[in-house]
Amino acid sequence: MRLDPIYTVTFTTPEAWSVEFGGDAGIEGRSFLLAEGRSSGRLSARYRAANFPRKRVDAALVPEFRGVLETDDGATILFEWQGLAVLTDTGMRRLLGSLVHTTDDDRYAWLNDRVCAVEGEVRARADGSGFDVVFEVSEMIWEGVA
Repeated sequence: MRLDPIYTVTFTTPEAWSVEFGGDAGIEGRSFLLAEGRSSGRLSARYRAANFPRKRVDAALVPEFRGVLETDDGATILFEWQGLAVLTDTGMRRLLGSLVHTTDDDRYAWLNDRVCAVEGEVRARADGSGFDVVFEVSEMIWEGVA
């Protein structure tokens, strides 16, 4: 398998709600976040999504995104992605996941049959005002099992 980059997304979460609950094994939590941003690359689009991640007792997040890409040329592309966001030594999170698209626009119908990989990270803004999430979406190209 090889990866062929399709687009990069940068987004923020202007609204978020979270709950945490503890037990003998530690503290777990759930959040609900609204994401807003843009994609660039082969898909130049407005990015809007909702995330309902679970926070595990080891502080890893398990994101569950559903959203829409509104392309600059007028297409609507729905997507869903899930994965894992783990803390790095610097305290930031690295993201890995899988993503699928659904569209009825003929120009982008090829996305309906593709499984994509997500790789990214949460980055602190230089001015200290918060964080941005940046991730790359790449098509997984099947090359056969060796």
